[in-house]
Amino acid sequence: MISRILIGAGAAIFLYLGSVHLTYTFFTDKFSPRESQLETAMKEVAPRISSETTMWKTWIGFNISHSMGALLFGLTYAYLVVCQWELLQRSYFLTVIGLLMLIGYVVVARIFWFKGPLIGALAATLLYVAGFVYAFTRH
Repeated sequence: MISRILIGAGAAIFLYLGSVHLTYTFFTDKFSPRESQLETAMKEVAPRISSETTMWKTWIGFNISHSMGALLFGLTYAYLVVCQWELLQRSYFLTVIGLLMLIGYVVVARIFWFKGPLIGALAATLLYVAGFVYAFTRH
């Protein structure tokens, strides 16, 4: 039971982070540049890959898809903990993929983001690892 709580808590952190990120993207200006001229330029300039969009639209799209990834991770592992615990325990594939994903978020947060997401990703990773260590040492 303790393993499930630890891993579930890690998943809940990602549900929270993904939800907050999506809310910030749609309902606040928190991801807008501090300099309004930059936002104006982003709304007018297309990326090199395609003239069918603007840098601003891709920026918003990246933020939405990033939120969706965090939500998908959180929902998937919360579901596995609650409804498919035996499968999660038996599947080294799901265990390793989850760990690699979390480590990836920690690395990206450390290099590209700021302290808040880094702390959240680290906490989720430590809870995840602690949950599996506890689960595997109990067998």
